[in-house]
Amino acid sequence: MFGAIPGIAIAVFVAIIEFLWDGWRPHSAVLGQPEGVEGYHDIMRYPDAHRIPGLVLFRWDAPLFFANAELFKERVLAAAASAPTPVRWVVVAAEPVTSVDITAADVLVELDEELHNAGIELCFAELKDPVKDKLRRFGLLDRFGEGFLFPTIEAAVDSYRRGSAAKSDQAVASPSR
Repeated sequence: MFGAIPGIAIAVFVAIIEFLWDGWRPHSAVLGQPEGVEGYHDIMRYPDAHRIPGLVLFRWDAPLFFANAELFKERVLAAAASAPTPVRWVVVAAEPVTSVDITAADVLVELDEELHNAGIELCFAELKDPVKDKLRRFGLLDRFGEGFLFPTIEAAVDSYRRGSAAKSDQAVASPSR
């Protein structure tokens, strides 16, 4: 209708708009373990997926930067608030996160403080090394501690379960509660 060159320009413009929209309003998901399916998946797509009591597995499918950092925080807090049991850990499944900027780092600090005040630990699984490097430069790796960074979601779940079992053993051993 417009010719080849204007048509290509319009297609490039639409693709850029779509790319920016996906960055500003990315997909996120709370994860659970569906019966008969390996790994952890979106509970909206697998409503019968098993969720671990006290643990929220949250996946963010985009870089974390100034334009979406507040939305990230809101969605993590909403996921914790809507969990079926009281939450002790939130693990961000961060494999899709390819970058973090300084504004997002500040929001991570705010999120960590809010969760910590509620008695919830913020953890990360599957962070890419370049993202870890940025977090180290921003001083956040010291804040979160290496003990709350996990190479896989499964490692985070195993650590949570070990900690939960230890707390259960302590509660049985000390009936003063």
